[in-house]
Amino acid sequence: MDFELTEDLRILQQTSREFALKELAPGAIERDAKCEFPIEIMKKLGPLGFMGMLVPEKYGGAGLGVLAYSVVMEEIARWDASVALNMAAQNSLCLGHLMVAANEEQKQKYVVPLARGEKLGAWGLTEPGSGSDAAAMRTAARLDGDEWVLNGSKMFITQGTVADTCVIMAATGKGNGKRPISAFAVETHRDGKPLQGYSTRKILNKLGMHASDTAEISMEDVRLPRECLLGTEGEGFADVLKVLTNGRIGIGALAIGIARGALEDSIKYAKEREQFGKPIAQFQAIQWLLADMATQVDAARLLVYQAAMMKDKGQTVTREAAEAKLYASETAMRAGVNAVQILGGYGYTSEFHVERYMRDAKLLEIGEGTSQIQRIVIAKHLMRQF
Repeated sequence: MDFELTEDLRILQQTSREFALKELAPGAIERDAKCEFPIEIMKKLGPLGFMGMLVPEKYGGAGLGVLAYSVVMEEIARWDASVALNMAAQNSLCLGHLMVAANEEQKQKYVVPLARGEKLGAWGLTEPGSGSDAAAMRTAARLDGDEWVLNGSKMFITQGTVADTCVIMAATGKGNGKRPISAFAVETHRDGKPLQGYSTRKILNKLGMHASDTAEISMEDVRLPRECLLGTEGEGFADVLKVLTNGRIGIGALAIGIARGALEDSIKYAKEREQFGKPIAQFQAIQWLLADMATQVDAARLLVYQAAMMKDKGQTVTREAAEAKLYASETAMRAGVNAVQILGGYGYTSEFHVERYMRDAKLLEIGEGTSQIQRIVIAKHLMRQF
């Protein structure tokens, strides 16, 4: 197996790396402190093709593969995981679902402006009372003539307050307990005015990802045209699983970016910081921490690249994506903790990046399927295989 990136991918890697150094690194700490959604930065991602990386060119996207997407996600997350998370919400989730389920007319209407970065997208699955058990959602949709009527709420939705288009999952059909799930494309504004019955609340005081918009969405008799249904009525959950599987590769790449940042910042500091008359990088205790971090980052990247390459070949990657997301997210968390330890008191302050890496990494063990859910997915595949 050839582990070298192609020339095109190396150019893409360098382009995204230079963008991150120029546009993200200088203001990352300030954006985090202000909990500021980086709207101007998000606008700059569109012309680079980073807002619709997996979308074919005929729909306004860059027409690239999952491996290319993973390469870019790592570089962006290296300096600002919040921006990378916003990209994930756009690429993997909102556009991911639209590309899986939308018909041609819907793709022209919704996908094109999103893929070009002209509009922002969100994806509404999680609810106040349903997270890992996503099929237990209470948001419901019913047909009333030629309109769907939505009632319910969504929680922890990335880009929820800034999205122009949000893909909302809702239970359809009658009966108690779990019901069939359908997906709907919701335009949050009509004729320049907020969609009636649709409201959002920004969630503040988060542990990390401060520059990423996180919201609660409430829907009270929201009326949508019948043609807003995505895919087949009642079969939306199968599409949700496809979206989550593909999205886990991107989250794995995001995690690598955080972990790499923690490693690189730790090495730089360890070479400069002196204790007992010499740089702390010369102490075995520090060297072993760095060695473990480097090994785990490299191993995580290989898992992500394997899943990405398999996906680009059209292969099923449910287990591989779960493994990549599980290992990479836990690697990012360990790397963040170790980086704070290496920087000591300085690492505990917001004057350095590493405390932010540690805080941001925790979300990756929770979002798009917790570490426990990933282990369940992996174990199920093992039980079927052996």
